[in-house]
Amino acid sequence: MLSKAYTKYIQSLHHKKFRDADNVFIAEGSKVVMDLLRSGIFSCQQILGMQHWLQENEPAIRKQYAGPLQVVEGFELEKVSALSTPNQVLAVFKKSTTTSIQAKGKIILALDTIQDPGNLGTIIRIADWFGIQAIICSENCTDMYNPKVVQSTMGSLGRVAVTYTNLPAWLQKNSNIKIYAAALAGKNISQLKGVTEAIIVIGNESKGISYEVMELCTEKITIPKTGEAESLNAAVAAGIILSHIGQ
Repeated sequence: MLSKAYTKYIQSLHHKKFRDADNVFIAEGSKVVMDLLRSGIFSCQQILGMQHWLQENEPAIRKQYAGPLQVVEGFELEKVSALSTPNQVLAVFKKSTTTSIQAKGKIILALDTIQDPGNLGTIIRIADWFGIQAIICSENCTDMYNPKVVQSTMGSLGRVAVTYTNLPAWLQKNSNIKIYAAALAGKNISQLKGVTEAIIVIGNESKGISYEVMELCTEKITIPKTGEAESLNAAVAAGIILSHIGQ
């Protein structure tokens, strides 16, 4: 059985200040946990799982992790889970060490004040789908280790490098690379075929790209519309743009 103290500790990791204090985060669900284990990017600290799940997956787990496996009952998992419906396993991982990202010769996503955890997680997953290896986040983007973000990535967090920085300063440093701003008016994205080096800026869900960041962008690009919707979800826009660029 989980002790009351450890139960409270896992619950505290739902909140950023406690994750930051211990430099750890939680991941839930078979696919997410196993993908993060296999990535080798994050060091696993603890695995809590239903007995049948641990028995079935222990051989694969032991290829990456030699630490303790804690058997838990359903009601215990429910107490510590950040999900509305707990999913067999929860693991505690150490955060990765932030490394500088080189934009030269790559397509990089730059996110300006993305605040919805589901959006950030989905954008990370979309980047993984299209082979984008790195994402630059402004310092006021939502935390990549928020449980909702981790869950939404479906394991892609272990394959896409995500870094937080002063976005205007980073864009200035990389001003020798073409910087495209996703906007409501600009060059049709169908004209971006063949691009192999670029920074694609995606703005805030409601306000779009900030003035300070927009001033540093080389060119505005847009997804042409035929309907009456005022705008697209940030993650949807990122997916459509990445499906056109570089092809």
